Amino acid sequence: MGQTKFQKFIFTLMMCFCMVLGMTIYNMLINDGFSSDFFNNLINDFWLGFFVALILDIFIVGKLAKPIALKIVKPNENTKPIKIILAISCCMVVGMVLFMSMYGAIVAVGFNSTALKIYPLCIARNFIMALPLNLLIVSPLVRVSFNKIFPV
Repeated sequence: MGQTKFQKFIFTLMMCFCMVLGMTIYNMLINDGFSSDFFNNLINDFWLGFFVALILDIFIVGKLAKPIALKIVKPNENTKPIKIILAISCCMVVGMVLFMSMYGAIVAVGFNSTALKIYPLCIARNFIMALPLNLLIVSPLVRVSFNKIFPV
């Protein structure tokens, strides 16, 4: 979304911020539950994950997801934009879950063989939350907000 490189970056920034925030909250609740330190821990844990996710989104996942999605949908003049949006969103979720689950596993247990052992569970746990979070909440909210900031 967006017409210029700046607008595309702002859209990516907004999507990444909201997805990482939502997924950080989700993973903190699953792993630690809600405690008096929840918001303090959220602020501390969020920023590194956001930075890692933004770098992955810009330089790896975003570069791969869009071409793959467009090969799946094969858009033409009759293709509804929602099909393209959904295809790109789904490809982005898959790519980001694969990378960020490894990040989460390493943060949780360190860079060792245990991280590889828990990685498949992290993927499953994160995917079941990331896909609906993206499709039902974050993407619509960010698109509405983005269109208010940058009207067409």
